[in-house]
Amino acid sequence: MKPKIRRYRWSDLDTILALHQISLAEVGLTPGDGVYYDDDFPRIQEIYLACGGDFLVGEVGGRVVAMVGLKPIDSETAELCRLRVHPEFQRRGFGTAMLVAMESRAVELGFRSMRGDTTLRQEAALVLYERYGWREISRCPVGDNVVVYLEKRLVPAAAIER
Repeated sequence: MKPKIRRYRWSDLDTILALHQISLAEVGLTPGDGVYYDDDFPRIQEIYLACGGDFLVGEVGGRVVAMVGLKPIDSETAELCRLRVHPEFQRRGFGTAMLVAMESRAVELGFRSMRGDTTLRQEAALVLYERYGWREISRCPVGDNVVVYLEKRLVPAAAIER
């Protein structure tokens, strides 16, 4: 079973905020811990969509169970944000589906590279990023956590077809 992936709608707000909180709690993190926050959720239209990025949700049976955001940093680089999969749906390829969909979307939008971060506590995310060609660029202790910063160069579709 794969999620149906679509663009975020305003009516998804409460669901994705809860998904964010549940997913962080699963690995012992909470919004406001110095690493994660949730103040961008009411402003997804402004922060992600209106400025050339995107925000996708994954549904199963009409239920939102995954999400991922893309926020432009500059004209060539975007930040991958908010990659979350509900704990009941983890280890089924949903994180992979969301990551691959957003990487493709980033290429469509003209970005040449992506950056993102996670923590050492989020082991599944670290494995996923490594499997899909992301490389660690630095680490930084924040409170009780270690934030891992990653990046990936994107290959435009035209370069693949040659």
